[in-house]
Amino acid sequence: MVRSTPTFTAERLAALQKSYNEAGQDHVFKFFGDLDDEEAAVLFEQLDGIQVERCNEFFDRTVRNPAAVEGGDKIAPLASGSFASTLDGSASADDIAAWNDEGMRLIRANKVAVILLAGGQGTRLGSSEPKGCYDIGLPSGKSLFEIQAERIRRLQQIAAAEDGTAATIPWLVMTSGPTSVATQKKFADSNYFGLNSDDVFFFNQGVLPCFDLDGKFMLEQPGKLAVAPDGNGGIYEALRLSGALDWLQERGVEHVHSYCVDNCLVRVADPTFIGYAALRGAECGALVVPKKAWNEPVGVICLRNERYSVVEYSEITEETAKQKRADTEQLAYNAGNICNHYYSLDFLRTRVPDIEAKLEHHIAKKKIKHVDLDSGSVTEPTKPNGIKLERFVFDVFPYVERMAILEVHRQDQFSPLKNAPGSGVDCPETSRSDLIAQCIRFAEAAGATLETLPEGREPSFEISALVSYAGEGLESLNGKTLAADQLINSLDDVVTV
Repeated sequence: MVRSTPTFTAERLAALQKSYNEAGQDHVFKFFGDLDDEEAAVLFEQLDGIQVERCNEFFDRTVRNPAAVEGGDKIAPLASGSFASTLDGSASADDIAAWNDEGMRLIRANKVAVILLAGGQGTRLGSSEPKGCYDIGLPSGKSLFEIQAERIRRLQQIAAAEDGTAATIPWLVMTSGPTSVATQKKFADSNYFGLNSDDVFFFNQGVLPCFDLDGKFMLEQPGKLAVAPDGNGGIYEALRLSGALDWLQERGVEHVHSYCVDNCLVRVADPTFIGYAALRGAECGALVVPKKAWNEPVGVICLRNERYSVVEYSEITEETAKQKRADTEQLAYNAGNICNHYYSLDFLRTRVPDIEAKLEHHIAKKKIKHVDLDSGSVTEPTKPNGIKLERFVFDVFPYVERMAILEVHRQDQFSPLKNAPGSGVDCPETSRSDLIAQCIRFAEAAGATLETLPEGREPSFEISALVSYAGEGLESLNGKTLAADQLINSLDDVVTV
């Protein structure tokens, strides 16, 4: 066996072992002497990157001594006048136009950036690739990454057309350990989907050790600590530690749009949402959609102890979930959370670091593969044997002083990709159908009609985001009958019947 030179000194190793011993986590070194130099170096670097006392504090505060809320949590729905809505004429056309105009003004001034949460793998979809690489079956065969990149490109084109000045929307992509290399390779191999590579910033989501039920760190292998991503709420620390916030400030960015990769309908850098939040001087904002039904398994934005919060569907009773507003007969708890957020950069830079110290973690009991410390063998558990701690991106909401919530049509902006092909709900087929249906609505709103197909056959109709971001610019389709199966990459090449 070829043995390499250790990358750490005996003094550094002794100091690290001492810190773990004092924290009661020194068992992670049990097999250290059996490792070859390369394996030992890898484990040393992994353990050296863990703030062991801080992790113990997280476990103690979350599992052993969770904070009790005096009198319990008091949950209340959002008041009718506390948020705006683009549904059913709730907001005037003039209001919506003003929000969009302000968003486009900020984009033209290079004041807007986008953060993509892309740490997830496509495991449930039957893919080992990052979820953003997934092809939902569109005529173009484009991945989620490409669809979203092209929306950024189209917005930049629209903004530049106003006065001829180039507009840039920086794109920050948060990956995880399992997706980082593959994501960056996909971008590089695809020439950054037509974007300037200098305008794309990759950074990694953080990780935390996995704990057994007694609070001890778990080993995945004799030379590897078992770790798990720290939840999408780890975005705040990751932005700061990666230098992303400094990068944005240097570029003059003031407003940030954040979203999850698995939504094929997301309006990336949504100018209406950004303008709405900016005009209200908001620190943070959230897009919401009405729930499909009272029992839809989605979190809702509401008030918890008189502060904005997201309450998961499992946290409220059936009676509460069925409550309706007296004035509209709509569900009272109806603001479905879709992980689509706005932040001022000032909030991320100056307020969030103090807020983070107050945030609690959430407990996820999982089946965690681990090394049995007595035998040294790897064990595959059949029931939950460990704890993963995570934070959620919306955990900052209760600390936000100026919140902007905007309700939008689900069919326009939300089609999540969560489940395996063929499952019928939030799966590749529903994502494909929802995006195709949106493209058809864009064409019909411009005055076109789609050819009639035999009953039961779905059109295979797509308008490239490079042609239209949200239905604009399609006036030349007026009066035309369009072939139902086509990809429109240019308005000069439209197929009619």
